[in-house]
Parts: sequence; C-alpha cells; structure tokens
Amino acid sequence: MRILLLTHSFNSLSQRLFIELQKLGHEVSVEFDINDQVTAEAVRLFRPDLILAPFLKRAIAESIWREHLCWIVHPGPAGDRGPSSLDWAIQTGVSTWGVTVLQAEAEMDAGPVWASVEFPMRAACKGHLYRHEVADASVTAVRQALERLESDRYTPQRLALGEDGRPGGWRPLMRQSDRRIEWSRHTTAEVLALLRAADGHPGVRDRLAGLRVRMYNPWPEGELRGEPGAILAIRDGAVCLGTVDGAVWVTHLCRDDASGNGGLKLPAAQVLGDRIADVQEAPLDAFENPDYPTWQEIRYRERNGVGYLYFDCHNGALSVDQCRRLTAICRRVKASPPRVLVLMGGADFWSNGIHLHRIEADDHPAEASWGNINAMNDLTREIVELVECPVVAALRGNAAAGGVFFALAADYVWAVDGVVLNPHYKNMGNLYGSEYWTYLLPRRVRHGDRAVLLEQRLPMGVWEAHQVGVVDEVLSRDGAEADIQARAEALASDPNWSGIVRSKRVQRARDEARKPLARYREEEMTEMQLNFFGFDPSYHVARFNFVHRRPLSRTPIHLARHRDQRLNALTADAS
Repeated sequence: MRILLLTHSFNSLSQRLFIELQKLGHEVSVEFDINDQVTAEAVRLFRPDLILAPFLKRAIAESIWREHLCWIVHPGPAGDRGPSSLDWAIQTGVSTWGVTVLQAEAEMDAGPVWASVEFPMRAACKGHLYRHEVADASVTAVRQALERLESDRYTPQRLALGEDGRPGGWRPLMRQSDRRIEWSRHTTAEVLALLRAADGHPGVRDRLAGLRVRMYNPWPEGELRGEPGAILAIRDGAVCLGTVDGAVWVTHLCRDDASGNGGLKLPAAQVLGDRIADVQEAPLDAFENPDYPTWQEIRYRERNGVGYLYFDCHNGALSVDQCRRLTAICRRVKASPPRVLVLMGGADFWSNGIHLHRIEADDHPAEASWGNINAMNDLTREIVELVECPVVAALRGNAAAGGVFFALAADYVWAVDGVVLNPHYKNMGNLYGSEYWTYLLPRRVRHGDRAVLLEQRLPMGVWEAHQVGVVDEVLSRDGAEADIQARAEALASDPNWSGIVRSKRVQRARDEARKPLARYREEEMTEMQLNFFGFDPSYHVARFNFVHRRPLSRTPIHLARHRDQRLNALTADAS
C-alpha cells in the first residue's frame, strides 16, 4: 500500500511506525501537518491508499477525510477520547491503558475503531511509556488494522456517543491547574504522578527558590527528609524536594518566563544557580549501590564477572561533565577490569551524543560545542582503547548521531527490537560529526551502505541495522535485561575468552600502526571546526530550532518522498 504518514513532527512514534510499515513492504512517505492546503497537495502528489496520523495537534480537514481513508493513532483504549489521554491515565493511576486506531471523522476521536490494543500500566514518566508501551501497542494495533483492511471482511466498530454528542470517554485538555502540586498536602506518590504525567511536555509549573519554573524528570528518594516543597539537596545537577512523607528528585527545569534561557530544559541546579548556593550536596559515587530508591544518573555494578555501566542521562544527551565522569569511571574499571564490560546506557535513550540544550544556553555556543565534542571524543577513545576485556554496547533505548557511533566503539552491539537508530549527523545543519566515526563505521559497514546511512538521514530499525553490520545481535523486548545478562555472562565464561582479548589487542595495535586514532580525530575535528566556527551558520540555526521546538515550515525532502522531483521522475519512467 501507499501510506502517507501525516504528523505534527517526526517524533519517536512516527519514526517507529515509519520503520515498521516499510518492513511490512509498504511504500511510505511523510508530510508534516503544516496547514490544510499543504496536506491536500501532499495527498494529490502521493495518491495514498491510506493516510495514517500517529501524532497530530489538530483535526484533519473534512475535505481530506471524506475523500480518503484516514486513521488516527490515539494513545488510549477504545472509548477514551481527548487531547491529554496519556496524561490523565498516569495522573489518575489507572492499571491498564491502550492504543486505538480509529477512522477520522468530524467529531474528534469519535470515528469507527479499526483496532485497539491494551497494556498494563507502570509507575513511569509519560515519555518512557510513550516510547515503550505506547509505541509497541501502536505497532501491534496498526498491523492488526492493516490486516483487517486488507482482508476486506472487517467492519470497523462505531462506539456510542454521550448525550452531548461527545464520545462517552471524553476528557478535556489537561491544564496547569490540573497539574498543580500542593506540597503541604500531596504525598510522594501523588507528587510523582503529577510530575510523571507532565514529563517531556509541558512540565509542572511551580516556584523554586523564588524562581518560576517548569519541572521535569522526577525520581523517588528513599532516605532524605525535610520540609515539604523545600530544596533539601543537590546531586549532579538535580535537586531533591521534600514532600509530606518523603522526598523526590527533579533533574531538569526550564524557566517559566521570557527572561534568560526560558524554554530550555537544563539541569535544575544550573537553572537555579546562586539561589541554592547554601543547599548541601548529596554525592553518590557511581560504584555505590544504595539499598533504597534514589536518583543515580551514572552507576556501575558488577555481577558474575560482568561489569554494567548505566548512564541514564536526560534525553540521551551527554554534556561535558557527564562525558568526563563516564571517562573517569571507564579508567577506574580499566584499572581492575571485569571479564566483560556492558555499556547499558539509559532505558529510554542509549545516547544521542552531545548536549544541545547545554550548548544553546552557553554564552559562547561555538566554543561550548567544541568542548562538548572533544569530551565525547575522549570518552569514545577510552572505550576503543579498553583492550583488557570485551566491551558490549547494549542498546535498550533509542540512539542517534554521535550516540550511535559511540556505541560502535564497543566490540559487540546488541540492540533490543523496537529501538530506533538515527546513524547520521546531517539533520543537525549538515554537521560532519566526530566520535571517531571515520574509523569505527568502516570496520563494520561496507562503503555503499555507509553512504546510505550517512546521506539518507532516515531512521533505521535494528533489523536493518543488523543487515548492514551496525548491530550484531537483535534481542527480544520481552526479558531483554535478563537476556543481556545471560549473554554477557556467557561471553565472560567463554573458554576462548583469553583468545578473544588477545585478538582484540592485536587488532587495535595493527589499526593504530596503519593510521593512529589521533589522525582520525584531527581530520574529523577539522571539519567540525568549520561547522562550529565557519561562515555557514546551518548548525547553529538547526540547533536553535531543535532545542526551542520550532516547527518546520516544510517537510524535508528526505521524508516527503512524494515531493522529490528526481524520485518522481524515475518512478514515472519505470511506469
């Protein structure tokens, strides 16, 4: 089928469906929902059999849904309706939720249901549920709906409406008044639910240390106690806030005003600055293993000869200080190495490379970019040169740009099915990229496939990544953690472990003699210097638009294939 993905932006769910639909053999093109005229033009150019809308912020025009089959992917079970579906589900603590594929009609979310898939809810942030349970259920529901459509024997089910004409499960847009935290009354569980339901966007408004802010990325704290609403401690940029029966960590804030870096999500302590100069630090070493819940951004654990290094950094971004802390930990591990080191990354994102928000907030973003990529390179080199044991990159979450190439510094790359990779830099203003990619990528990927990876700028599923050599093993999402552990321990107990390490050392020495790592870095950084300090401002413009969530005025040609005149000409010739 010819399927047009109509979406507000090419977010994680849109990318996941783009990959899955192509894997099923469908011809897929993307159009951003800019206005009705642009959408109508896209429909005319592409002539889709189906319009699929996984992420919209407004209704599809009647002139389109009356003439074409349009499906909405709604993040709620059959009968649920409204624009804040998942927010309400998290905040009210439902035990089961779901995703519904329904046909677009005049009444929002009220069309006939083609498929609905439910899943058990967990105590987790909205973004985490969206990228895992919601994304998995969306793929299942869309597949089910497509099978029903192709069978031509299924009649979509129309749900009854309420007395006011709205669907029975209609819930309104959740506003900040619905999200307000009352520190003197709300328990830790209630505070976490409010923060989790708003995480990612729009955050929860509050006033901390006299500053109006929005709060993001909450974690429970099991030991610290203090006055409700007060800032009790700082750790690695996060702040700990007291509740009536405990405390919570909030890792990121943005200023909720027009001054300063309004709108930029930054480490909480950085946003509050001197206002919290007297607040105590509560450091926690990465090698410590507390027996109570708390926030620990970077942690290292060893079990049965395997070391596991977790770096659950917000949105997968690695700042200068995070890179340096990881580099220092890798050096400590190297001094007393396990038999296998597994780089676990984070559950949502393995890594997305340099920290664009921190760079944008800097008074000198070009210099900040230079410092961040150098710190990232130092970390990558530490992994490349760690020859004392096999190293595994276990991708449980999505990875992009420098994060993908950082993963390639490992000897083995294992990825969980459903993870989305964006192994390219060019979407960020034609950024050249570093992280030793000119050394790491050719070790795995043929020249022709390398060009496709870097130039087409499209998301890649793990099975496609496995075919071209970026990923060595694809793991089932069910039981992924146990599978990673079992595989790592099997590698650690491999009878040929010494031979594996010896071969690794020999190959690294040969590669270094052929062309030193320093030369790869110098060549890459010569290009990056032009990106950061040269006359072409494309990277700086793209970074600004990205971190400030500026909507694009048109859909990029690499996504809107129906607008690629060269491709259309080839298609016409073939016909």
